[in-house]
Amino acid sequence: MEGRSVDEYSAPLFIAWQLTNRCSARCITCCEESGPGAAWPDELRRNEALDLARRIVESGIPYAAFGGGEPLGVAHCWELFELLTEGGVALKLETDGSRIDDAAADRLAALAVQCVQISVDGATAATHARVRPGSSFAAATSAITRLVARGQPPQLVFVPNRFNVHEIVAAYELAIALGCSAFVTGPMMRIGRAAAAWDQIACSDEDWQRAVNALRDRAGKTDARIALSIYPWDIVTEMDRRLESPQAMLLVVPNGKVKLLNALPFAPADLRRDSIPQAWHAYKNAWRTSEVREFIANCRAHPGLLRHANETWPMGANRE
Repeated sequence: MEGRSVDEYSAPLFIAWQLTNRCSARCITCCEESGPGAAWPDELRRNEALDLARRIVESGIPYAAFGGGEPLGVAHCWELFELLTEGGVALKLETDGSRIDDAAADRLAALAVQCVQISVDGATAATHARVRPGSSFAAATSAITRLVARGQPPQLVFVPNRFNVHEIVAAYELAIALGCSAFVTGPMMRIGRAAAAWDQIACSDEDWQRAVNALRDRAGKTDARIALSIYPWDIVTEMDRRLESPQAMLLVVPNGKVKLLNALPFAPADLRRDSIPQAWHAYKNAWRTSEVREFIANCRAHPGLLRHANETWPMGANRE
């Protein structure tokens, strides 16, 4: 809640849970460096994941957002969704859409998933394929069509870069034509695979601002029922803002460790070992440490530090 301190909450308001680091594509802008052979060797097993889901329900956490990798590629994902839904937890799903056939669309509609975000990084199949090698434009747009037909219009997520920023307005128009509930975009995050190739793939600040202006101008001329959501911050600014006001959430990576933010390598808790209250306490305390504060302060002058984003550092470890 805007303006409220994270310390006012006895439990997180939501869980952001990366079920796996494996997916079928090697997107050039991927924050997590996911891919076909990129599953972590110590990802939570089915019984461990189901146990964590039960603990989420028992803790009264109202919202869980699933990402990855590709969460629908995890065999036990539907068991988790059903367990959480039955426990009163609202769900969000971030996906490439490739596994949303008619049967999966029926299941998502039956679960009344609150938000489905489907990544489409171009207004054309060719651009989408260039930005998301191994991902299917046809599969993504077909998944959108299936969910819209079932009264569950998803959000279309578009990550701008040098190769697709010129298509951003056309992609917004595609989202309208497909019946999406929202068009979601924002500056490309300088972490993961995107950071490794930043100089080759990032669009200029000027190109991004022109794209934002064009989007807003186009949105002002439509009467379509679609929200336009433009995230305002680059990743370093987000870290600065979260240091001032941390989110009331826990980010759970595939092996059950809890991180502060996807751009920060610190992992103050491990849900294989710790209870959710213990993890919540450790999360809040970690944000106050000089270790985290100094790392964030150094990132603006030394963006190479962001190459550590997908690591999981224990707090207070000697990294000399």
